[in-house]
Amino acid sequence: MTLDLAKRLDVVQPSATVAIAQKARELQAKGIDVLSFSVGEPDFDTPLAIRDAAKKAMDAGATRYTASGGILELRQAIAERSAARRGGVKHSPNEVIVSVGAKHTLFNLALALFEDGDEVVIPAPYWVSYPEQARMFGAEPVFIETTAQDGYRVSPAQLEAAISPRTKAVVLCSPSNPTGAAYSGPQLRALADVLAKHRCWIIVDEIYGELVYGGFEQKSILEVAPELRDRIVIVDGVSKTYAMTGWRIGWMLGPKHLVDACNTVQGQATTNPTTIAQWATVAALTGSQDPVLEMRAAFEKRRQLVVEGINATTGLSCPTPEGAFYAFVDASPLIGKKTPSGVVLADDLQLCAYLLEEARCAMVPGSAFGAPGCFRMSYACSEAQIAEGIERLRGAIAKLS
Repeated sequence: MTLDLAKRLDVVQPSATVAIAQKARELQAKGIDVLSFSVGEPDFDTPLAIRDAAKKAMDAGATRYTASGGILELRQAIAERSAARRGGVKHSPNEVIVSVGAKHTLFNLALALFEDGDEVVIPAPYWVSYPEQARMFGAEPVFIETTAQDGYRVSPAQLEAAISPRTKAVVLCSPSNPTGAAYSGPQLRALADVLAKHRCWIIVDEIYGELVYGGFEQKSILEVAPELRDRIVIVDGVSKTYAMTGWRIGWMLGPKHLVDACNTVQGQATTNPTTIAQWATVAALTGSQDPVLEMRAAFEKRRQLVVEGINATTGLSCPTPEGAFYAFVDASPLIGKKTPSGVVLADDLQLCAYLLEEARCAMVPGSAFGAPGCFRMSYACSEAQIAEGIERLRGAIAKLS
């Protein structure tokens, strides 16, 4: 006898990025030479000083429960670092909650904010979890389509048209996963002028905020529109900037009543984030930032290799991303072509399946991000892997007819 599951899961799709990464790992475990460009995870080790801080914390007995929303020392460090990064706009420690990664932070927000009948405005391409978390709690995602031609950035007119009386929140990500696109200060100011006219939350995912390249000046909407502070929620964490994906530490900064609500949610879910990881994060935020600069320089070189390689490959093209570590590749000219076995590639899912089978390269289909005909290629891997991957892609594409 099979018992029923909750109906809310009927509208929720599994994470495509997790699924592709798992498929690549399974093939690698069988001894198959697969190059994974699917996962958003730096290939660097967590900096030594951060690892040493974790060991020191363990030796000092920091292995017990903490406050649900995180230790005071970490919340203070987050508040101070945020003010330094975001134009001096300050938060107190009680306006900060630490969670088990930025994804958990966003899940807490969805549970605390979204209800049946709400709408959540999300620019597309989007990170796969934004719409699924909204749907999980009864809200309806409202997508704003963007293109490579407009830099994958939403315009003020598009934002105005998407907002309705039912809009509970607008979600922005800058720099973006999956496109790497980021908004300049004036562009954010123009969006803020639209948002100022409407009663809705502004959720800004800035997890990639310190990974920008080519002289791009990263700005936060909190900095350019501080008058909206009472409804701006900043989501951030250490996973990408400090190569700490497995440590699972993320956070939000926002109005105290919302932080308190998320604290209530978290207190009934995970209690506190891992104590040792919290102390390691204090070290990350307050210690030398030289390792971050070194990783960023490496990512910038890799970005150039990927963009040049993709744009020199028949049937593929991509803009130069301002930040993060993804290239969002338009592969639409390859849709409809035939593989050597006679299969017609009907969509980007079939294309990515073919590239995995023929080129042994794992990419995430653009459909997972609301952008059919594309795929996301992570360059959080070595230059040698990028060069080999580009050659494999060209070989597989050359076999299409």
